[in-house]
Amino acid sequence: MKISVVMIVRDAESTIRAALSELSQFEDVVVYDNGSVDRTREIAQQFSNVRLIDGYFDGFGPTKNRAVSFATNEWVFVLDSDEVISPALLETLRGVHLQDRIVYWVRRESFYRGSRVRYSGWGREKIRRLYNRSVTAFSNTHVHEDIIVDGLEELEVGPGVIEHHSYQSPSDFIVKVDRYSTLYAESNKGKKTSSPTKAVVSGVYSFFRTYVMKRGFLDGHIGLVIAFSHMATNFYKYMKLYEANQDLRLGRK
Repeated sequence: MKISVVMIVRDAESTIRAALSELSQFEDVVVYDNGSVDRTREIAQQFSNVRLIDGYFDGFGPTKNRAVSFATNEWVFVLDSDEVISPALLETLRGVHLQDRIVYWVRRESFYRGSRVRYSGWGREKIRRLYNRSVTAFSNTHVHEDIIVDGLEELEVGPGVIEHHSYQSPSDFIVKVDRYSTLYAESNKGKKTSSPTKAVVSGVYSFFRTYVMKRGFLDGHIGLVIAFSHMATNFYKYMKLYEANQDLRLGRK
């Protein structure tokens, strides 16, 4: 297949083996490691089709674009270290007729502790993942990055899904809440305004939207965990931004 798979990773020893095991039919798999201190690198080096690249992280968008620059093919499929492509999707990618000015999206199904999450906004998501890197790239945003589609068409690549196994415990949510909220504050300080009131209102609305409007309550306790983590992420990202703007005005580092 004239498609390179590109993955940015850090401390992904619990998920990366499953992700890489389903990529054996790709000749070029780029694993861009940005500071792992666990067994991620050791596991990645066990796969003969993987090229392990050492690099740094400066936001998801810029880091993904840097990782993509190491691909040997113009067509790249971007995968996370906690995602596994289904056999059906693999067959689709083997036979797909690619057109340069089309960005292809796939369906993603999310799991928590091995159980499928069907609501909470985590149902069958549509995510852009396959594109020609000579035509477009990821946006340079530090969080909520996406493939730029201005002037391009979008199309589902075909049958098959990505299985997302991101969270195995509430502790995983806590780690990502802190990381994502910090990235948001750092990338938006001096550019966007915030306040404690905005942090509270945004957090409460996020919980209501996830648990009620997106029917997270139908996912049982998993829906509650997801809704609460969304609430915490929004609360802390605006509170951290508020404090970062204060520090900026006062000349603090």
